Amino acid sequence: MKLATLRDGTRDGRLLVVRRDGAVATPSDDRWPTLQRALDDWDAAAPVLAALAAELEAGAIDGIPVDPERLAAPLPRAYEWVDGSAFLNHVILVRKARGAEPPPTLETDPLIYQGGSSEMLGPREPITLHDPAWGLDFESEVAVILGDTPLGTTAADASRHVRLVVLLNDVTLRNLVPNELAKGFGFFNSKPATGFAPFAVTPDELGGAWQGGRVHVRVRSTYNGAVVGDCDSGPEMHFSFAQLIAHISKTRRFTAGTILGSGTVSNADRARGISCLAERRMIETIDSGAPATPFMKVGDTIEIEAFDAAGTSPFGSIVQHVIAPGGAS
Repeated sequence: MKLATLRDGTRDGRLLVVRRDGAVATPSDDRWPTLQRALDDWDAAAPVLAALAAELEAGAIDGIPVDPERLAAPLPRAYEWVDGSAFLNHVILVRKARGAEPPPTLETDPLIYQGGSSEMLGPREPITLHDPAWGLDFESEVAVILGDTPLGTTAADASRHVRLVVLLNDVTLRNLVPNELAKGFGFFNSKPATGFAPFAVTPDELGGAWQGGRVHVRVRSTYNGAVVGDCDSGPEMHFSFAQLIAHISKTRRFTAGTILGSGTVSNADRARGISCLAERRMIETIDSGAPATPFMKVGDTIEIEAFDAAGTSPFGSIVQHVIAPGGAS
């Protein structure tokens, strides 16, 4: 099942059930007008939404054309946005970039931060760059949306709390990170609004691409028209989503509508490219002693899309332009 949110003038938009090819959709049952309402009542809502999806697929419902320009993030605002850093190659490279060593518990204790969730950017919404000195960067990653998740959930039991899978751009202001972390209190100003691909899909929609609590897709990052990354999001995700869920629920429960991210998709094989500019800059530093690639500037464009083994794009694409305050590009 594939879901999206149509901008309709309300804060949370209108939930759409989307045909598998992403071209046509139909509004959800009026009992669940938004994705959050459906997540809150998932046991009742999911079968009804799945039946609508089947009718749409069979041509029993005409549906309406899907225009990504009119779509919001699947969850335009979320109760919580929790991001991990489960790809250890990314942790190692980016830590080196700011002169820090990886923690000694790198392979046993997941890195987690809590981001801002009151505003999520849709698949075609621009990124506003208020100050080029802040060091704007994209980060291509996958995430899951949870149902109600009890305190003390184990990794063995975690998968039953995963409702949907999404693709996102975890925007980061790299030059603000070091001073924030030096305070010993974590990210805040360095993490502006996150951008999302148009479609949230149930794990079964991914077929064999969902296995072992990981999303096995190729995440392609295209920066200013050039493919800079074609990274595999499966095998090198050191901590699975099940392990991340067990970690975050150690001391508290999570409500339906919580988004949990994988962290930047990163592969040790340089031929796969990069999913953020910070990694490219670190590789340049390793090779030649200094970074050569600048961070993003007004007028730049980042496109992010994921493909399964059959070449299908389950989440649709993120296309975000960088603009100046006031809308100039």
